[in-house]
Amino acid sequence: MIAFLRGRVLDKHPNKILVDVNGVGYELYVPLSTYYDVGDVGTEISLRVHTHVREDALQLYGFLTPLEQLLFERLIAISGIGPKLAIAALSGIDSRELVVSVQRADIARLTRIPGIGKKTAERIVLELKDRLGDVAGSDAGAGAQQPSADRLRDDLVSALENLGYHRPLAEKAVDAARARDVGGAVFEDALKSALRELMR
Repeated sequence: MIAFLRGRVLDKHPNKILVDVNGVGYELYVPLSTYYDVGDVGTEISLRVHTHVREDALQLYGFLTPLEQLLFERLIAISGIGPKLAIAALSGIDSRELVVSVQRADIARLTRIPGIGKKTAERIVLELKDRLGDVAGSDAGAGAQQPSADRLRDDLVSALENLGYHRPLAEKAVDAARARDVGGAVFEDALKSALRELMR
């Protein structure tokens, strides 16, 4: 089982990166926070890895912080939540905010995460509320990098598409969110603004 990788970023797309480890390429699915914090192509990185084995596939999920990996593994242990939805959840909310929302049983906040309905949110709170006290103060990682305006728009649209939204709707939400922002928001803040637009 692969639990850790150190190598160089060979290629990256929202929710997925390719890491070159001594000439061997590993494809890892990652939350958007990890995608932005790994740096540009060519950057040396170290990732914690969760190896997910199915009958028809072996998939790797990568995380920069222990908190992200812990939340991912606790989410997929919940009935009805698979790795894809867990990654989407971690992409739709900051790790520390997820912990706080669960501890406060904030169902309304959890249901604003794409793909998480009321029943799933309630199940997350029920299963995790008493199991996250030990991670309340954990560090979820450094802040996101601030990409150029055009790249930011493209990445935001791509991220929303990966979360299940159709491209025209994603583009409209991103443009509306960026029109409201006058300070050049970093990716995570801009994504939250776009998601809020989609909830209107």
